[in-house]
Parts: sequence; C-alpha cells; structure tokens
Amino acid sequence: MVYPSIHKGVFLSRPNRFIAEVELNGQTEICHVKNTGRCKELLIPGADVYLSMTDNPNRATRYDLVTIRKGGRLINIDSQAPNKVFLEYLRSGRHIDGITHIKPEAKHGGSRFDFYVEADERKIFIEVKGVTLEEDGVVLFPDAPTLRGVKHLNELAGCARGGYEAQVVFVIQMSDVLFFTPNNKTHAAFGEALAAAEASGVTVAALDCVVNPDSMKIGKHVPVKI
Repeated sequence: MVYPSIHKGVFLSRPNRFIAEVELNGQTEICHVKNTGRCKELLIPGADVYLSMTDNPNRATRYDLVTIRKGGRLINIDSQAPNKVFLEYLRSGRHIDGITHIKPEAKHGGSRFDFYVEADERKIFIEVKGVTLEEDGVVLFPDAPTLRGVKHLNELAGCARGGYEAQVVFVIQMSDVLFFTPNNKTHAAFGEALAAAEASGVTVAALDCVVNPDSMKIGKHVPVKI
C-alpha cells in the first residue's frame, strides 16, 4: 500500500479526535487524523509526522496524518490501512495457499467480518485488528475498551463451532517488536474473549509491517502471548 504525495511535518496538538494541528513548511496546517483512537503515547508535541496530501476539492482538510515517528520507529496510525495491506497479503498467497475467492465485508448470520476466504474446500472467516500501541517492544490491543472487539471474537468463536475456519489477525502497524499480547490492563474482557475464542478453535495470529513514510506492507509473523 502506497500513499501519494507524502509531506513531513511536526505534530503540535490534537484539538479533537478527528483533527490535528501540524507545523508544515513553517505554517500551522489542520490535518485529518485517520484514527479516532486515543494514540496519546504517539501524538506528542514535537513528534515527526508524515502527511498524505489529497487532491479532493471537497475535503475540508488538504492532508491526512498517517504515520508518526516514535523514537527510532515509524508507526502507521491509519485505521483503514490494516485491511488494505492484509488484502494485498491475502492476494499474494503468503497467508493461505490456493485461494479461489476473497470477499471483503462478508456477512454471516447477524455478523459481518472483514474477510471471507475460500481455498479448495476451506471456508474461512477472518477479522483484522490494527495495532498501534507499543510498550518497550511489546505490542498490545486494544488501546481503549472495545465492546465491538469482544463481540467480533465471540462471533468468530461461533463460526468455528459451526464448522468454519475462523481467524483473528492482529496487523501490527510497525516493525521490530518482541511479541503481541492482549491489553488486559485496559480491557480484561477482551483478553478473556480472545482466550475463549482460541479455545473454541479460532486461530490467533499477529503480523508486523514494514512501514515507510509513504507506504506500508505486511512483514512477518510475531509471537502471540495470550
């Protein structure tokens, strides 16, 4: 996944969850933040950020804030990016062999999952979660309580019990991390639901990403500790 027209700036402030003030070429620019999460450990005044410029004349803001530098690490915070890069990864054949069908935003019963995949006789539902929270090389999800995330895990467990394959894939929007673990301190119920889903047959995987100012792609598997 490649962003067009990337510009480097300096983060100043975040007046609300949708916008940020960024210093760009000596001026203050109002940018759209492509992540409504807290990101408090990332959006620190003085941090280097990377902006993607849009050519949409109907946009209220000219730039999207998509990537942040935290120390020596680039972290992508675009909440739409994990599904995009994972779809590229699926199409590459690196995640599942012999794919014959991929359906994004697939409904099953009263649920909607990020992907439904068929490969020979296999029928697989996949839910993708983007991860931006890192502490001393350990990455965690969620960064805030998520009832929706718990619901997705319970629904995946139901798919597994119903004879489908089911996966939850944590796309880590950075590289060079030690391992992934649920953020039980922030939302213990999510960690409990993840353990229950795995016990029901749901595959839990974590993948890091190669992040550059203008691009992101899936890298390698990261150990998971539940």
